[in-house]
Amino acid sequence: MNRRATLAVALSVTLAAGLTACTRSTPTLSAIPTQSPGPSQTDAAYGPGADGIGDAYFPTAGNGGYDVGDYDLNVLYDPVSKQLTGVATITATATANLTSFDLDFTGLTTSSITVNGAPAKADQHDNAELVVTPATPLASGTTFITVVSYGGQPQGYNDPQLGHVGFMTTSDGAVAVGEPEVAASWFPVNDHPRDKATYTIHISAPSDLAALSNGLLVSKQAATRSGFTTWTWRESSPMASYLATMVVGHYRLHESTTSSGLPVVTAVHTSLPTSIDDELARTPEIIDFESTVFGPYPFDAEGGIVVQPIIGFALENQTRPVYSAGFFIGGGDQTWVIAHELAHQWYGDSVSVHDWSEIWLNEGFATYAEWLWEEHIGVRPAQLEFVNTYNRQPDSFWLQPAGSPPKDQLFGDAPYTRGGLTLGALRATVGDDAFFTILKQWAARKKDSTGTTPEFIALAQEISGKQLGQLFHDWLYGTTKPPLPVA
Repeated sequence: MNRRATLAVALSVTLAAGLTACTRSTPTLSAIPTQSPGPSQTDAAYGPGADGIGDAYFPTAGNGGYDVGDYDLNVLYDPVSKQLTGVATITATATANLTSFDLDFTGLTTSSITVNGAPAKADQHDNAELVVTPATPLASGTTFITVVSYGGQPQGYNDPQLGHVGFMTTSDGAVAVGEPEVAASWFPVNDHPRDKATYTIHISAPSDLAALSNGLLVSKQAATRSGFTTWTWRESSPMASYLATMVVGHYRLHESTTSSGLPVVTAVHTSLPTSIDDELARTPEIIDFESTVFGPYPFDAEGGIVVQPIIGFALENQTRPVYSAGFFIGGGDQTWVIAHELAHQWYGDSVSVHDWSEIWLNEGFATYAEWLWEEHIGVRPAQLEFVNTYNRQPDSFWLQPAGSPPKDQLFGDAPYTRGGLTLGALRATVGDDAFFTILKQWAARKKDSTGTTPEFIALAQEISGKQLGQLFHDWLYGTTKPPLPVA
């Protein structure tokens, strides 16, 4: 995410053994049993799944007891009535013996729910947790399919740092975007990066509007509702739920490719100047550059969507970042924000945070990517920007840790600027060869998974052959200004 924009455009800018990749496969319907074996009368190991996944900052985010492999979302949005109706088909595997399990879900009403084809009981708790009790308990290891039909007027969230996020209505459609909470405002979900899944997203909208989402566009065809068209998108790489998006409205669409043939789809709202299309058209160029620095691009599509200035940030939605128009209105080269969000495709999307307290692993990397891009286009060397940024900071800047910022400062200067400075200090300490090897290996070894700060430190030490614990402590967690390192 980059948060350096405003609605009025007043601001100019928004390891060792554990390093193994995680992959998932989606089971076929024939492989899914119609019911689990069920517990015996004396088996006390069965019980409800936890109502949170264990995040330090967001204890009720996500849920325990199961692991989602795939979401198939079929939603229809009517901009006139502002009504959304949907059917979510969720393929998951029980990781515990379950009598019930939770889905994160808010602001919408469930009309029916089944588990493996049998009607299930659904209780909405505090308008945030949907507690599902299947007709037959689920044994650990059982793969099961939950189908939830629902509808209503999505409400979204009011975030103290970002403003209104989640599902938002616009003058001609809707935008679903935000961090860390967004997904549960438009579909039932295990809402935490630890439970990534693949997605098929079908969006039905009036035929004169575009309906945009993640991944590759599979098809456009007439919807069951007259005058509506269904756009089907497929994201075949595991994706954190907050990265799933839907955008409906009048957009200018452009298709292009990177030098390697990667399909790129960009879109700009028709109310915005065409100069923004020209900025966004540099997306393939930026991907090509960042691939030389970070390693192979991790997904099978890319692009970007510039929406009306109803948000004050940009977000790294997987394969299709969403940008506020505020970044691009005012002149000058604003491709730095595109470089930021595209860097997240490696660091944040493919390699996601295991816990939201370690968001510097997303934002510090993307901030340093801005500096690398500006060096590439001739603005200034990245390490000179590192030194200049370091010298600009007052002593008070160092009081807030980047490695574990306060919850109400997840999108503050510490994880972004101090996180970027930490990588600059690492580069100055280990040298260019080791530094860029570390970046590439982090992306390669943790692809489609999550990562932690201790894992990154272990990898950096493994590759550089240096003990780096004190360096990371001083730059991520210390409360005084550390000295500039000497290689």
